[in-house]
Amino acid sequence: MSLSNSKSRYGVVTKSFHWVTALLIITLIPLGIIAHNAPFATSEELNFKATLFQIHKTLGVLVFFVALARIMWALSQPKPGLLNAENRLEAFAAETVHWLLYSALVLVPLTGWIHHAATTGFAPIWWPFSQNLPFVPKDEGVAHLFSALHFTFERVLAFSLVLHILGAIKHHVIDKDATLRRMLPGTPKLPEIPEQHHSKAPIFAALTAYLCALVAGAFLWYLPGLEHEAPVQVTLEEGAQGNWQVEEGTISITVRQFGSDVTGSFADWTATIQFDETVGLDPAGEVEVQIAIPTLTLGSVTDQAMGADFFNVAEFPTAEFAATLHAVPDGYEARGTLSIKGTALPITLPFGLRIDGDRAEMNGNTTLQRLDFNVGTNMPDESSLGFTVDVSIDLTALRRQ
Repeated sequence: MSLSNSKSRYGVVTKSFHWVTALLIITLIPLGIIAHNAPFATSEELNFKATLFQIHKTLGVLVFFVALARIMWALSQPKPGLLNAENRLEAFAAETVHWLLYSALVLVPLTGWIHHAATTGFAPIWWPFSQNLPFVPKDEGVAHLFSALHFTFERVLAFSLVLHILGAIKHHVIDKDATLRRMLPGTPKLPEIPEQHHSKAPIFAALTAYLCALVAGAFLWYLPGLEHEAPVQVTLEEGAQGNWQVEEGTISITVRQFGSDVTGSFADWTATIQFDETVGLDPAGEVEVQIAIPTLTLGSVTDQAMGADFFNVAEFPTAEFAATLHAVPDGYEARGTLSIKGTALPITLPFGLRIDGDRAEMNGNTTLQRLDFNVGTNMPDESSLGFTVDVSIDLTALRRQ
């Protein structure tokens, strides 16, 4: 049996590519459905769900590279003619489905890979290289867009695959020709290949299908709240004005998930700062901070973080930190009480401060233990989620006149 194709037969390499790809696809589709629907209420369930997604993503990347190799091989080979080329309608359908499948084998894993690269956290790909992709930012909008495109392109793949299988069965059972047999091992007897009628119509038909899928994916991406519940709305209280006003700043947290750091930040928070840098005063001031927990973005686990087992934003939508400010030999400390999820604990936040006239830059870091605040108690070990949460605060403030 020849390794290469002829005008009537497929070679060993093409057949191998075909069946390896088929095995991967029929594994990936149900695996993705099971992983998506798997519960994650406990640490064991989350570990299982993550493992399923890791296998799904890893095999998806493998499909991408197998598809590229298969396409390059196909371009170097003669294409065996259709055995039913005289039936123009069937020939058109067969070639359209082939174009749909070849495109899907690249587009489906690629959109899934870009979604993975744009998202932080959860189920890394099993390989020794980076989880990132060149020119793909860590951005929720990008991740959501390519998740929607992955969803719609998957449907094109599934539809094309069903048509491809039904066509093969029809040829084998009804037409009783060698269309299916010539993709199997061996060299079946073949009839004379009829005259082929090639046109670009199947290409345009496949392109039209993908344009429709692209529009559908963009529509899913655009529709607000289609995939996620509406976030809890929080209105932060306006406290008494201090003598410093925050101009800009970031409050971020970093958690350790499945051995990788996942960093997120809160989009909405307020700080009332009363501070006097005059040497010798202790305390040097005080601060009150309110944080809108529902405005946290934490990569692919944002929705999970809002749930009852974690921040429980439906019942506890805000966190508060009230502290006095003290000068220490190597900078300053904010000593006070942090309230999260109905639990208030004493916290010390060391921070650095640089004042230039009426402008101040502050940066501070501390580490919290999530279980101290009853966050993630359903995950009592660190196999899936670390105990420590690193908190980082950076802000610029202007002195009120």
